[in-house]
Amino acid sequence: MEGKQEMAVAPAGVRRLLVDTGEPRAWVSLRTDQVMALLGIWFGVGLMIDAWAHTNLAGLETFFTPWHAVFYSGFAVVSGWIIWQVWRNVRAGRQGLAAVPNGYLAGLVAIPAFAAFGFADMLWHTILGIETTINILFSPSHLGLIVTMMLIITTPVRSAWNAPDVGARPTLGRLLPALVGLAFATTLVSLFLSYGDALQYRPESIVQAFSMLDDSGAGPRPVGPGASRVAVAMVVTNVVMLSPVLLLVRRWLLPFGSVTVMYTIMVLMPGAQTQFRNLPILLSFVAAGLVSDLLIRRLRPSGERRAAYWAFAGLSAFATWALYIGVASATGGGLPAVPELWTGAPVIAGLIGLALGALLLPNAVTAQPVRPSAADAERVGPGVADAQPVRPSAADAERA
Repeated sequence: MEGKQEMAVAPAGVRRLLVDTGEPRAWVSLRTDQVMALLGIWFGVGLMIDAWAHTNLAGLETFFTPWHAVFYSGFAVVSGWIIWQVWRNVRAGRQGLAAVPNGYLAGLVAIPAFAAFGFADMLWHTILGIETTINILFSPSHLGLIVTMMLIITTPVRSAWNAPDVGARPTLGRLLPALVGLAFATTLVSLFLSYGDALQYRPESIVQAFSMLDDSGAGPRPVGPGASRVAVAMVVTNVVMLSPVLLLVRRWLLPFGSVTVMYTIMVLMPGAQTQFRNLPILLSFVAAGLVSDLLIRRLRPSGERRAAYWAFAGLSAFATWALYIGVASATGGGLPAVPELWTGAPVIAGLIGLALGALLLPNAVTAQPVRPSAADAERVGPGVADAQPVRPSAADAERA
C-alpha cells in the first residue's frame, strides 16, 4: 500500500526506479537509522535558525542567507544518505522497489519534491519579496517544503515501526532515532501554527491574560495577549504536542525517558523564535515530559490496554498544563486573578487529551505473533525463519 500510494505521486524518473519486482525489501541497521536521525537534526536545526532569523531580524532582502545555507545543506546531506542506502542495495543486486529500504520510500520520493519546492521558493522570494509577518506561514512554497521535509525527517520512525529487532518493549537507545525524527517533525507543525503556540508566551503575559476577562466588554484590556487567545493557544499546542506521543504509545510500551526526549526537542522551535526569553515556560514542558514518562511506567498504556491508554492521555495533558500554569504563576508574578481560568484550563486540557486517546484508540487491539519472513531471517540470523511463534511471557500476559 505504501509503495503504490507513493509511486502514484512520484516523478517519472523515480517511478522507473521504484518498479515493484516482487523481491522483498531490506531492513536497515540501527546505525543507519542513527546516522539518518543525526543528519535530520542538522536539517531541523537549520530550519530553526531560519525561523529565528525571520522572527527576530528585520530587513531580509534576499533568498541567499547564511541560515538558508545551513537549512539547505542539511537537506543535501540527509538526501545523500537516503540515496546512498538505495545505491548500496542496487550494487548488491536488488532492483526496483526492492532496492529501497523499508521505511525509506516516502523520504526518497520527497527528495525531488522538496528540491522543486525549494526552487519555487527562491522564485517566489525573488519576484514577490521576503515575507516578514504571518504570511510566511501560509506561503504555498513554504507549505510544500514543510510537508516534504516531514516525510524526509520521519524516515527513522517508519523504519522502526515494523522492524524485526524492535519488539513491543524497545530500549531507549533502539527507539531514539524514531523519537528524534518524530519530535523534529512536530516542531515543523508547531512552527506553522506559531500563531496558536502557547509556548511562545512569557510567564508575565500568561498571568496577566488569565487575570482579566478581556471578552467581557467591561474593564481594562490587557496589554499583552487576552485570555481567549492564550486559551485557544493552549488547546492547539496541547493537540500538537500530545498527538505524536499517543501515536507512539499505541505502537510501543515506551521506555522511560522517551517523552522527556521528545518534549525537550519540541520546545526548541518556540525557543528559537522567542530567543529563549520564555525559558521557564519551555522548561515546564521538559518537566511535563518527565511526568509523562512516570505515568507510562505506572499505567503501562498500550494498544492492548485501552483504559490505561485513555487514562494516560488525559492525565498527561492535565499534568502538562497544570505545570504550565504553575510555572507561569511562580515566575510571572503570582496566581492569575480569575480562578476559573487557571483552575479550569488544565481540566480542559485533560479532557481534550482523553478525547484524543479515544480517537486514536477507540477499540483495544490484540497483538498477534508474526512468523518472521525469509528476509527477516536473513537479516537477523540463521534459524529465525524456522522458529515458532513464542508464547507470551507471564509479564506480557499481565500487561495485556
